[in-house]
Amino acid sequence: MYEDIWAIDHALNLLEWDIQTYMPPSGIEERGEAIARLFALKRKLLLGIRGEIEKIEPKDDVEKGIKRVLERQYKYYDAVPEELDMKLNKITSEATVIWRNAKNTGKFSIFKPYLEQIIDINREIAQRLGYKDHPYSALLDLYEEGFTVTDADKIFAELLPGLSSILDRLDNRFTKKYHFEDDKYDVSKMSKVMENIAYEVLKMPKDRFRIDLSPHPFTTSMDRDDVRITLRYEGYDFKRALYSLVHESGHAIYELQIDRNLEYTPLASSPSTGIHESQSRFFENIVGRSYDFIKLIYPYLEVSDPIEDVYYYVNTVKRQPIRVDADEVTYNFHIAIRYEIEKKAIEGSLEANEFPSVFNELMEKYLGITPKNDGEGVLQDVHWSQGSFGYFPTYTLGNVIAGMVYYHLKNSIGFNVNNIEGIKDWLREKIHKYGAIYSPKELQLKSFGEAYNPSRLLDYMKEKYQ
Repeated sequence: MYEDIWAIDHALNLLEWDIQTYMPPSGIEERGEAIARLFALKRKLLLGIRGEIEKIEPKDDVEKGIKRVLERQYKYYDAVPEELDMKLNKITSEATVIWRNAKNTGKFSIFKPYLEQIIDINREIAQRLGYKDHPYSALLDLYEEGFTVTDADKIFAELLPGLSSILDRLDNRFTKKYHFEDDKYDVSKMSKVMENIAYEVLKMPKDRFRIDLSPHPFTTSMDRDDVRITLRYEGYDFKRALYSLVHESGHAIYELQIDRNLEYTPLASSPSTGIHESQSRFFENIVGRSYDFIKLIYPYLEVSDPIEDVYYYVNTVKRQPIRVDADEVTYNFHIAIRYEIEKKAIEGSLEANEFPSVFNELMEKYLGITPKNDGEGVLQDVHWSQGSFGYFPTYTLGNVIAGMVYYHLKNSIGFNVNNIEGIKDWLREKIHKYGAIYSPKELQLKSFGEAYNPSRLLDYMKEKYQ
């Protein structure tokens, strides 16, 4: 009874992928209308099967999961009227293109009217959904089931001081500048290198996976046999392209390894963005920046420098303004900046016109730097143009859970990057195959016996950097 809804999701994913890759810019108005109408149709179909879902008396964990996932959707529909949903979908489809222009020109004023509307809609959604501790918790829950401002504050309170301590005591081999940062490369040649690493080192399946280009790297999945990632090439500092590849491949591996028996059901996805992000961050940082991984990819890079120099180059720690280029030590400070801005915006103590100045103030507070312009600062991410308030904290959750994955993998089968397939198999059994059968916290407790433990990430960082 869910197949028609699955088909709409399939089409929406393809349409949204096309916006970021090949769609002519002038097509955005009609595309926005089409996407809004498809979301409305999906809502109608979901409500049409509500009676059948409510009658289900779950016989196993799969049926419990289906009922849990769909009842969360019905809760949203009960609280948020269809016209408000359509308004958000339409404005964000337009805002994504406007944001791109604003970012490229560094002009926040172009994007500000759209951001104002997006904030207002998110505030209204939060109030309609309801919350216990803070209105922003209502939006956090949309991306990470059961997660609240209280939970997030607790994690950041432990994580940020620990990371500051590591940052202040770094070995100078991690902080010196390596010439690779400025070395230019031929984009067509680097594209071939990335393909070789994807298919020969990460063992991505050529018949089920593809790579394209977009301004902001991302992963999308139409189904288990059509998973796509995008990259971007700046033409210098090759680790930017390399770790976009490894990061997005981590997302893709997750999608490719969800149990096929869950296809055409609402369970054929991750239970949360935090769980999903844990897989990309695990591959990007813990696998991809390990010394053994550098040894694996070294022949593809065609450099004359020692492997050790390449290792320290890809693990360089630098206080710099761009989140997607941030190293693993400073990355969570970038998320803390966005977390604080979003929390204040949704509670009503921060307005859209204040975003640039507050963003710059927080960048100075956490990293001691100020962006050169708004394109490098407050406009650098696509998320706010997509209406995704509540999403940014899941990146930190991903890092925290990745630390837990490393700890439990190492103590289970050992951490052997030379056996990528073995790592994938372990992840499939512990996380991937379950899809959304369990809530994020339930899945962590089932697989690891603990949930959202930031000490694992800090221990990994200390082991590596001190």
